Amino acid sequence: MNTAPNSGFKDSETKALPAGLKAAREIYEWLEIFVITIAAILLVFTFVARIAYVDGPSMNNTLYDGERLCVSNLFYTPKQGDIVVFQSPDSGIEGGIVKRVIATEGQEVDIDFETWTVYVDGTALDEPYVNYLEGYYMRSYDVEFPLTVPEGQVFVMGDNRNYSNDSRASQIGCVDTRFIFGRVLFRITPLSRFGTVD
Repeated sequence: MNTAPNSGFKDSETKALPAGLKAAREIYEWLEIFVITIAAILLVFTFVARIAYVDGPSMNNTLYDGERLCVSNLFYTPKQGDIVVFQSPDSGIEGGIVKRVIATEGQEVDIDFETWTVYVDGTALDEPYVNYLEGYYMRSYDVEFPLTVPEGQVFVMGDNRNYSNDSRASQIGCVDTRFIFGRVLFRITPLSRFGTVD
């Protein structure tokens, strides 16, 4: 007598279940998949990436008010040109602030406000992303230049220079890298502008 005839036992058992129990089992399986997926997403957004929102016009025309961004600080070291989200606890500004890294620790920043030219270590930056206002000087605020970026900090500016409160103002000043949430990886919404950000 064959002692292993029950290899198809589960299938026959499932087929024998009443329709209501079959539906309940299927709903349970889908719910289990849904819960696991949500847990995985939460882990990713807790340890790998997070979502940030653009608030205001300071990064026009690169980023616009209300856009959602995916930000990550996993193995991240700030470098010139990165768009970052950071907190500025001493500025009185709540939440994250989105700006572009212009210079990192030890670099010297100088600005010609008349020509809108930013120099880092004596070299003029090529900044095609800047929203220039023809016929106007770049806003200067109260920080004096040239300025050497302190250790463990970065100098940041918005792309919409005359509508950006950034490292040119002592209210924000140079940003401590410990307060950087991460680099912007890509734009999530609106879907029509989904993709990487330069």
